[in-house]
Amino acid sequence: MGSLILSTATRYLLPLLLLFSVFLLIRGHNEPGGGFVGGLVAAAAFALYAIAYGVAAARQTLGLDPGRLIGLGLLLAVSSGIIALAAGLPFLTGLWHPQPVPVLGKIGTPLLFDLGVYLTVIGVVLLIILSLMED
Repeated sequence: MGSLILSTATRYLLPLLLLFSVFLLIRGHNEPGGGFVGGLVAAAAFALYAIAYGVAAARQTLGLDPGRLIGLGLLLAVSSGIIALAAGLPFLTGLWHPQPVPVLGKIGTPLLFDLGVYLTVIGVVLLIILSLMED
C-alpha cells in the first residue's frame, strides 16, 4: 500500500532533483560539485521514486539498466583520457574547446570525465539500492 503524500511529492521532487544534479555536474569543473555529487543526487532521486512507486516502476523510469550506465560512464571517463593520448599528451591531460559555450562556459575533456563519473555513480548506487529493494 503506497502513501498518497509520498507518491505526490515524489512526482514533483524527481524532476527537481534531477535538474539539481545536472546543475551540480556542470558547475563541478569550476567550483565545488561535479560528477560524484551530482550522481549521488540523481541516484537519490530514483531511489525515492523506487520507494514511492516500486522497483519495477523506477527501472522503467530510469530507462537503462544500471549496469549499462556503469559501462557507459566508464567508457566516457576513459575516452576523456584517450583524447589527450591521441593529441600526443599524457593520459587525462585537460583539453578545452577554444570558444566558450553560452550556458556551460569552456567545455573540454574534464567535463567529459565528470560526465563519466556522473553516470558511473548513478549506475553503481542504483544497482546496489534497487538490488537490495528487490530482495
